[in-house]
Amino acid sequence: MNLNIKYFGQIAEITNKNEESIEFSGLIVSELLDVLYSKYSDLKNKDFQVAQNQKLVLGDKEITGSEIALLPPFSGG
Repeated sequence: MNLNIKYFGQIAEITNKNEESIEFSGLIVSELLDVLYSKYSDLKNKDFQVAQNQKLVLGDKEITGSEIALLPPFSGG
């Protein structure tokens, strides 16, 4: 399946892009992260959350949507 991956903040700095489309044949979020870690090794050292179709998901969540976002920690006030 073709996934649209969006990167924000320090994650976008690591990947040098705000978004990209990739072909992914896995089933769960952790498999996608393994693909991204092999492509962008510095991601392994960063804390971030993953959102699928604008909802936060964990690594064992099945990929069911075409939009994935990697969100760095943020604070509000």
